[in-house]
Amino acid sequence: MRSFFGAIFVVVAVQARSLPRQASGPATLLTDLSTISQYWGEITPYSDNPEDYFHVVDVGMPSGCQVEQAHLLQRHANRFPTSGADDGGNNERFASKVLNFTKASTSMFTGPLAFLNSYHYEMTESYLTGLGASTEFMAGVTFWNRYGRTLYNASVGQLAYNASFSNSAARPKPVLRTTSHEINWALGFFGPSFEIVPNPNITNASTPFNVVVITEGGTENNTLASYDSCTNDNDAVIGYIGDSDLFSYIPKYLKNATVRIQQYAPENFTFTTNDTYAMQSICAYENGYLGTSDFCYLFTQVEWESFENTLDMQYYFDYAYGNPTGRAQGIGYVQELLARLNNEYITSSNSSVNSTIDDNAAEFPLGQAFYADFSHDDIIISVLTALSLDYFRNPPSLTQVPPDPNRPFILSNLTPFGARLVTEVIGCASADPAPVPAHRTQYYPSQYGYSAANATNKFIRMRLNNGILPLNTIRDGACDGRTDGMCAMGKFIGSQANAYKLANYDFACFGNYTVADPTSGEDYDGTISA
Repeated sequence: MRSFFGAIFVVVAVQARSLPRQASGPATLLTDLSTISQYWGEITPYSDNPEDYFHVVDVGMPSGCQVEQAHLLQRHANRFPTSGADDGGNNERFASKVLNFTKASTSMFTGPLAFLNSYHYEMTESYLTGLGASTEFMAGVTFWNRYGRTLYNASVGQLAYNASFSNSAARPKPVLRTTSHEINWALGFFGPSFEIVPNPNITNASTPFNVVVITEGGTENNTLASYDSCTNDNDAVIGYIGDSDLFSYIPKYLKNATVRIQQYAPENFTFTTNDTYAMQSICAYENGYLGTSDFCYLFTQVEWESFENTLDMQYYFDYAYGNPTGRAQGIGYVQELLARLNNEYITSSNSSVNSTIDDNAAEFPLGQAFYADFSHDDIIISVLTALSLDYFRNPPSLTQVPPDPNRPFILSNLTPFGARLVTEVIGCASADPAPVPAHRTQYYPSQYGYSAANATNKFIRMRLNNGILPLNTIRDGACDGRTDGMCAMGKFIGSQANAYKLANYDFACFGNYTVADPTSGEDYDGTISA
């Protein structure tokens, strides 16, 4: 997530002395943190989606089939807030407002706000937290268990990757591509901290793999932070349509909460709706850092559902179909995915691809059992958009309170902290394998009739946080016909034949155009034409 400095705050102030103490009426406050934490959008702690979460009917692996290759696009896990005005910037502003008041006044907050009398904001900006590091470690362990064991035909009881073949010859080193944050995942997947033979000093922990660090934060080409090289995505209006929507929505759902909270404030301290919004945000971030927060129990179910909706609309209108650059920001990774599937290098770039990295075996190896790219939440959203996965086409409502609980674009299920998009290449003996309704654990590669020699038919299946994505919703129907989310690889590659053209990369990122009304909810289909 980028920082946002140019947001327009929509502030509703609540004067304590001019409103009745109970003006908002009775409200049932949520006190179950396991429920509350489901509504934190991209700040939500990681948990797997059910395999059928995205309405794929048959979730089992067909007989005679097995995953032969896995492409991972992994988001970092829990971090501190960014400096953005809708994120850490607003949180820090509110915390300073409280601290300045308590230093200068003897008046006291009361009731559920009494903790503010001695509250200090203990967070910095952007860095990974300890809980985030542990989430990334667990993501590496999970990837080994779900993919590594079968990809590398693991021996009985093998806990992690082994850098040697069974004959003791060295395996080719996997290459991990990152902007900065692969090491905790690598410790989980490669396992130096829990080897059968103890390695208490974790010596040579990075020996089994190579790392390509791709610079982030300038204007360089980087598919894992593609907003850097897309000029219009950094425009104060074009790049922040969703942020404007967020601030317009806050008063719609937090006015009553602000009145309710105001009754516990001193008479000369006035809460605004942006203050109340900061309290919700701080709750989520403090839980990702400290594992607890006194801000969490001040809101109703509807208020938490609506908090989620602010983040849904922000990401939909900043990075998905609701932004003219939505496809352009994801097309670079899609090009790299297709290049890997086609076993080809990329020798020249017409997008965010850095062809000086993608044109050689050292930094862009082909034929790996797995690929691991470490990126950000917004990139995952833009990749889904560039793929024309129209399951996510409908936008969040900009006005509805509470939001529709059945809407498809719910960020806490798409890009929570530690989100992961996995593209599976599946080999099958049959060109039309029978779907299997229920999940079944595959303990070894050949358990259900798979044989690498006979698996000449290749399919693509994609998972987002373990939920199988409905590839039959890719626009124009190339992947229609199956109920298990699988698409014949040739058809999947064909489904992306027009992806670059649809992105209109050059004009979307560098063209001279304006957005007349950023809060209109205009349908851009993730692109724009000259």
